[in-house]
Amino acid sequence: MDTALGVERSLTGRRWLWRPTDARLGAALSQRLGLPELAGRIMAARGVGIEAAEEFLAPTLRALLPDPSVLTDMDAAAARLADAAERGEKVAVFADYDVDGACSGALLTEALRALGCAVTPYVPDRIAEGYGPNGPAIERLVAAGHTLVVCVDCGIAAHEALAGADGRADVVVLDHHLAEGPPPRVRAAVNPNRLDDRSGLRQLCAAGVAFLAAVAMQRELRRRGFFAARPEPDLRAALDLVALATVCDVVPLLGVNRAFVAQGLRVMAGRARPGLAALLDVAGAREAPSAHTLGFLLGPRINAGGRISAPDLGLRLLVEEDPVAARAIAERLDAVNRQRQEVEAGVLAAAMAQAEAQRAAGHAVLLVAGEGWHPGVVGIVAGRLRERFNRPACVAGLSEGLAKGSGRSVPGLDLGAAVIAARQKGLLKAGGGHAMAAGFTAEQNALRALHAHLDERLAAAADLPDVPELWLDGALTARGATPEAAETLERLGPYGAGHEEPLLALTRVRVVKAGLVGKGGTTLRAFLEGEEGGRIKALCFRVRETPLEAALLSPGRPLHLCGTLKADRWNDTPGASFLIRDAAAA
Repeated sequence: MDTALGVERSLTGRRWLWRPTDARLGAALSQRLGLPELAGRIMAARGVGIEAAEEFLAPTLRALLPDPSVLTDMDAAAARLADAAERGEKVAVFADYDVDGACSGALLTEALRALGCAVTPYVPDRIAEGYGPNGPAIERLVAAGHTLVVCVDCGIAAHEALAGADGRADVVVLDHHLAEGPPPRVRAAVNPNRLDDRSGLRQLCAAGVAFLAAVAMQRELRRRGFFAARPEPDLRAALDLVALATVCDVVPLLGVNRAFVAQGLRVMAGRARPGLAALLDVAGAREAPSAHTLGFLLGPRINAGGRISAPDLGLRLLVEEDPVAARAIAERLDAVNRQRQEVEAGVLAAAMAQAEAQRAAGHAVLLVAGEGWHPGVVGIVAGRLRERFNRPACVAGLSEGLAKGSGRSVPGLDLGAAVIAARQKGLLKAGGGHAMAAGFTAEQNALRALHAHLDERLAAAADLPDVPELWLDGALTARGATPEAAETLERLGPYGAGHEEPLLALTRVRVVKAGLVGKGGTTLRAFLEGEEGGRIKALCFRVRETPLEAALLSPGRPLHLCGTLKADRWNDTPGASFLIRDAAAA
């Protein structure tokens, strides 16, 4: 296969390739939609046909929202939730401690409170209680008089813990994690990844499932005449939560998920939710929110609470109605996130050394572990190893003979299924997840056998290149990298898993001026100039001690750059910037 711009090995060791596309379809899309040729080519490469093009550019819930009833058990869940609203019951919402859990928990808490229920959100402590429902917590909630427990982003495998509510409180599960065997014996277990679910909605995150449950609940209440004497809440106000969870849980931005994010970003731009408005301010987000804002500014801060601090901080922020209180929680999350970064840095260095040795030994999957590694950061470190070595990576903290870990995978290799299979073989005390991410608990002395199982189950990873190839969608000159071009690419968003942001080559540019900025000097800011004219500003994140640092700090050398073109504004003047991901000598 021909390389892009002849780059067989870039400065970071990558091979650049042109993404395959149907040139005729790209030209037809460009002509039909009145878009530049590059935009048509990008859409064609992502499988967008002529008939679906308008919907792709303007995804709406009216066109893409499925009937909630297609999900197994949804009608039973909606009926039980409607019963709780009619009776004004005391309801506990049991949520996971990550972004998806916080968002789905906040969504159900607000939806039920708006209908008259007394709602208690509950988020377990990652270290003291672990993931998902546990017996003591369920016992406390039932003893406190909650007649309904709704589990969001968890519960599909909690058979034993949820059995404790049997006969004293009803349980509804709204989950999306991979399921094995029958669901727990509860009033309703809604999960598009149930073995008997035929909805075709496996791509939903938990907040997407929760939103559909809220839609179904209000539809059932409407049928019963509940809103004859009271206004019906507008669920569209919760789309900011669904968008945030959809991006941060790295589910495919296809179908209804694309509409969730596109519409949710518009809701978030209105800044009506005090918690998110405060967090946007604390994070320094000055532009209109984008998928990048959700994934890289908001998500890590909300996750930080569940990782190394109070587990319910994120959910509390999202339901807080007082702007002053919301600002205080947002500032605390920002501080906790900085603490998380310090803890992560310490674990990452040791994990990287182990991973280098394992890769040299020929392992298909990386499984590293260390005494005292904080369980709240092992998932992030696993993601860093996956990026560095281009293969599934699992990281575990060791304590008192137990290994508690988290893993991240690459497209096409189902880590969640491999972890579930390991538990079924008796290699794990607990474990589960989905294709791209999983968590597990094992005896420390079982790690060697677990590693062998993962190597065998995901053996195809051994054939992956050590550094991922980069698939480029097109090329631009500095003169062609205009604000108009950036805005055109913005129209093709939102971008995320399954619809990645277009990677472009910025050809034959020279660095005019460059310097390190930000805390610790890990970000490089540069001004670039094309050989045939044109100037553009550029950024390169996490550049320290990489091959890119020296090249970009050496003005005058002609380079091909690879990255993404971004639209931005300064004093209401439209502009463009280039986020550098790789470079090669021109």
